[in-house]
Amino acid sequence: MRRCVLRAWSSSSRGLTLIELLVTLVILSILAAAAMPYAELTVRREKEMELRRTLRQVRGAIDSFHEDWRTGGISKTGDGVSDDGYPKTLEVLVAGVEAGDARGGKRKYLRRVPRDPFGDSSDEPADQWVVRGYQDEPDARSWNRIDVYDIRTESQLTAIDGTRYDAW
Repeated sequence: MRRCVLRAWSSSSRGLTLIELLVTLVILSILAAAAMPYAELTVRREKEMELRRTLRQVRGAIDSFHEDWRTGGISKTGDGVSDDGYPKTLEVLVAGVEAGDARGGKRKYLRRVPRDPFGDSSDEPADQWVVRGYQDEPDARSWNRIDVYDIRTESQLTAIDGTRYDAW
């Protein structure tokens, strides 16, 4: 006896119809459109977190440098030290300054000058930052080139929380 086997696919339904393909494409495009803003927000949030970490790291290095100058940990008359006890450039934090103790040597505060996540990637990392000296006004746009008291990003974009990045 022969058994009849029912086939799930008959000869007339071997592929997808044009309507099925269009419906699938519409569903995929709706899902992609919903995911894009979320992906952009995630990338922006990561850049903001990197900017916060970088500012905290560099500002901490500047504060440590000044504290060492104040307590005699570094030479008060060294090449990279200003009269107010701050580094003359960001590169001084990487290159180091002469220690003020009997052992000598150099004290370094950063391994490298970090990049600004919102800055121009073609610039050198130290050139990406807006630098403010100790004698400069808090909102000054030009640097006195005497020392480095603080840094901020050049980006005038608005953060997720509504503040501007250059005000951080």
